[in-house]
Formats: sequence, C-alpha cells, structure tokens
Amino acid sequence: MSTRVRVRELAAEYIAKGDPTGWFEQLYREAAEGSSVVPWADLRPNPNLVEFLSRHPIPAAGKTALKIGCGLGDDAAELAERGFETTAFDISASAIRACNQRFPGRVRFVVADVLHPPAEWTGYFDFVLESYTLQVLPPLPRREALRNVASLVKEGGHLLLIARGREEGDPEGEMPWPLKRIEIENVSTLRTLSFEDYFDTESPPVRRFRVLYEKRSRV
Repeated sequence: MSTRVRVRELAAEYIAKGDPTGWFEQLYREAAEGSSVVPWADLRPNPNLVEFLSRHPIPAAGKTALKIGCGLGDDAAELAERGFETTAFDISASAIRACNQRFPGRVRFVVADVLHPPAEWTGYFDFVLESYTLQVLPPLPRREALRNVASLVKEGGHLLLIARGREEGDPEGEMPWPLKRIEIENVSTLRTLSFEDYFDTESPPVRRFRVLYEKRSRV
C-alpha cells in the first residue's frame, strides 16, 4: 500500500467520525512503530520556506515565531536557526515527542489543535508559518483553521502561508486538496503583501500558492 493511500484512508475514517484532525496522531504513532510512513516528512526544512526567506529575509532578532502543524519539526528548527524565539505545535503527541528528540531545547514544541488553539496565543506571534496543514482539512474546518491562524498574529506581524493551489473550476481531487485562490486571498484582519502562484521543484512539479500577509493595525 502506498503511503498516500494509507494517509487518505486514515483521514477519511476520522473525517467520517467528525474528527478531521484525529488521524494525525494515528499516522505518527504508526510511523514511530515502523508500520507506516509520513509522506511529507522529508527530515529537512521545506524548500518553499527556505527559498522565500532567502529572497525576503524577515527580521528575527527579539521576535516570536509559531509553526502551525509542525510535524517532525524541521521548519520550526529552521526558524529558530534564523533567530526567532520559536514555538511549534502539532495535534499529534507522537510527533511532538519526535520533535523534542530531534531538536532538544531549540524550539518550544507543544501539543495543540489548530481548531482550538490556546487562548493566550491570540495576537502573540510576530511571525506565523502555515505550510501544508490547511490542504489536508475539509472545507469547513479549513475555514475555521485559517481564522484561528490569522488570530495568532501580533499587530504588525506576518503570516506566511504555503499550500497546493488550483483554479476555481478545477476538480478538488484527492487529499491533499489544493486550495482555491479565493479561499486565501482575502483574510479578515490581514493585509496581503504578496501572492505567488508557481510550480515548485518536485518531480513532477506541484502548483503552489505562497502568500505573505501582514496583521492590520487597529484604527
């Protein structure tokens, strides 16, 4: 069985039970036991993040950063390496255990749910990174998750969002579901600074949307 087939089976099983994020823990637990593989765990920082930050360096000294859905921790470690005081979370306790083993003391790794983030995180982070989490959520939880992610950005701070992309009339396809531009172009409380629509360097290439937002100042 291919890794993506197993992931889609798990996701469908939990979504049918009304638990759109519960399958992450089972997947990471199976991976820790050696009976499954996390297909997106490349054990290196996301090249779409690295390439963006190389062209658009964001001041990190004295700034806080948050990684949404951190998986095995490579993107969070990259943000910490660049100077951010970094927090990262995943709903999977097994993933967080792996993060702490791989990157001890470098990042504050915690178990949390993007659909119910800690209240004390609201408006706290200077830089928030959301990559590849929204695209594995069904439409209704996806909208809720995006609202929650936006709420975590500090006034004057930034959100970087990276996801698969598709045209309005394109078929939704199988999970991971590409996002439509209209879903992420206008986010309440955030101002879009840049919107990139491009094909990445994977084989075969994957269409990506990469969006940088800024939290609007209160009037």
